[in-house]
Amino acid sequence: MEKKKRKIRLNTMQWIALGFLGVIFMGGVLLWLPICNTQPIAFLDALFTSTSAVCVTGLVTITPVTQFTLIGKVILLFLIQIGGLGVIAVTMGFLVAVHKKITVRERVMIQQTYNMNNLSGMVKFLLRVIKGTFFVEAIGAVLYSTTFIPKYGVVEGIWFSIFHSISAFCNAGIDILDSNSLTPYVTNPIMNFTTMFLIVAGGLGFVVWYEIRTNVKHTIQEKLPLRRMVTRLSIHAKVVLVMTTLLIVLGTVGIFSFEYSNPDTIADLSFGEKIMASMFQSVTTRTAGFATISQAGLTQASKLLGCILMVIGGSPGGTAGGMKTTTIAMLLLTCLSEIRGKNKTECFGGRIAASIVRTGIVIVTITIAILLFGVMLITTFDPGKDFLSILYEASSAIGTVGLSADLTTQLSSQSHIVLMAMMYIGRIGPITMALVLGGRTDKMSGVVDLPEKRLMVG
Repeated sequence: MEKKKRKIRLNTMQWIALGFLGVIFMGGVLLWLPICNTQPIAFLDALFTSTSAVCVTGLVTITPVTQFTLIGKVILLFLIQIGGLGVIAVTMGFLVAVHKKITVRERVMIQQTYNMNNLSGMVKFLLRVIKGTFFVEAIGAVLYSTTFIPKYGVVEGIWFSIFHSISAFCNAGIDILDSNSLTPYVTNPIMNFTTMFLIVAGGLGFVVWYEIRTNVKHTIQEKLPLRRMVTRLSIHAKVVLVMTTLLIVLGTVGIFSFEYSNPDTIADLSFGEKIMASMFQSVTTRTAGFATISQAGLTQASKLLGCILMVIGGSPGGTAGGMKTTTIAMLLLTCLSEIRGKNKTECFGGRIAASIVRTGIVIVTITIAILLFGVMLITTFDPGKDFLSILYEASSAIGTVGLSADLTTQLSSQSHIVLMAMMYIGRIGPITMALVLGGRTDKMSGVVDLPEKRLMVG
């Protein structure tokens, strides 16, 4: 009697990991085709570009504007959009579009992807995410068009506006202008603030969007005081908004101070333009990748600050990468509670569960370990390169940022493979990758509670 074939069932995290891998490889093959290129391209470069696009990073080994044909650029844009929304969201959105019923298992996948509390309204929430994404990208495209259309004409101006709006909102940072990114627009307020708006909107997270929208709607309908829009927010939304604001302000102040007299970056700008350029640099290090000032010309202090901001990244459930603002906030609050002699992590009048604190510690530990291991490999493969610049590129990869100190194109193929792996892990999440490889199970490992032991630390 033949044994029945065992059906392989993948959990949500495995679907996400394999889904991104599949899209990356497919994108690499498409971008490798002659029809997508103005000149021959190595498959590794095509795969690297696909990885950067799907992982919404922005690091490139080629110059997209000169390397790819219009077809190649359109494919690149689709890869960025899929990477920004996420494979699960795009797949489920397609199923809804063709009127296929979403099963309970698929609803669970949506719930786990966005870390929602219950299964009710998952399809409606997903549709709002997709519609909201297109709406914000459309706003960005209209704003960009006021600059691009006068410069490039109607057709090309609209194309550039759409491409860069999607790239900015998805926090990809890939442009099709030239090799200087947005540096020609360093003094252009529309370009600067439109890009910053799109980056921050994408980095806040879809769950926070939905909550803000709901609170604004209820406040208007019930004619409540404006302060209720804030007080009714969840702890998650409050932490995201506070940490996002704090990091942008601190980053702006730091970069403004470090670069004020630097002739390679902002020294020749007016006072107001220096503030705008510093703010843009602070925002773009939060996983976007666009640049209005030379990244290679940054001072050592600014590069190190940039590494910190890039590794922190944006917020959960959005288009940004990194360890996430909420993770860092939770660890800071845990440190503060310990210093004050409290045995619980408190935030906005509530208590953060110990399991969440442990998860945050795991995320930070794994991320830093991968970052250091990646840096160690790159320094081995390219021993003559500047260490801080390597750290900058590696931080950009693991944080899915895409800012480059003009080093990526100079690295060896082995280092490019390391950066691809870091971009991939940074996009799906270090803890997701660890759980996928570790084969996490929800079953209890045993019913016997082990005795508590003490270990000296500090």
